[in-house]
Amino acid sequence: MLSDETKADSFTEFVTATEPRLRRALTAGYGPERGREAAAEALAYGWEHWDRIRDMDNPAGYLYAVGRDRARRMGRRRERVADLPTVGAGREPWIEPALPDALTRLPEQQRTVVALLHGYQWSLSEVAELLGVSKGTVQTHANRGLERLRRRLGVEL
Repeated sequence: MLSDETKADSFTEFVTATEPRLRRALTAGYGPERGREAAAEALAYGWEHWDRIRDMDNPAGYLYAVGRDRARRMGRRRERVADLPTVGAGREPWIEPALPDALTRLPEQQRTVVALLHGYQWSLSEVAELLGVSKGTVQTHANRGLERLRRRLGVEL
């Protein structure tokens, strides 16, 4: 059992290193509002159970799973995934206008993997570690997600 001060210091260090990535991963899968709320709830859970979680092989992955479960319970309503800008009239979009809707329609795992790999520029290893899956599984989700996006957007290679 850690002293309160040591527990606070180790958890603060963990949160500083992990929170942005955890929030981005959950936002990629569940949209900005649910993703941020799920990340906050996962970290609150992490603080309550830090004595047990800190010794895990992958505490960030464990808290991602906690956040994912919380986000799923928040409701099935789909919201825009990631903080993609709305394209205004007369502006040159920096993204395909149909992309936010197309991303929203991907299955959860594919949406999360595509957003983390291609939106946030994470490596296969980083995504695999956080999601608790192999790099091959990440690559499969990415390939399938990109293929669905291409079909939905009418893109040919």
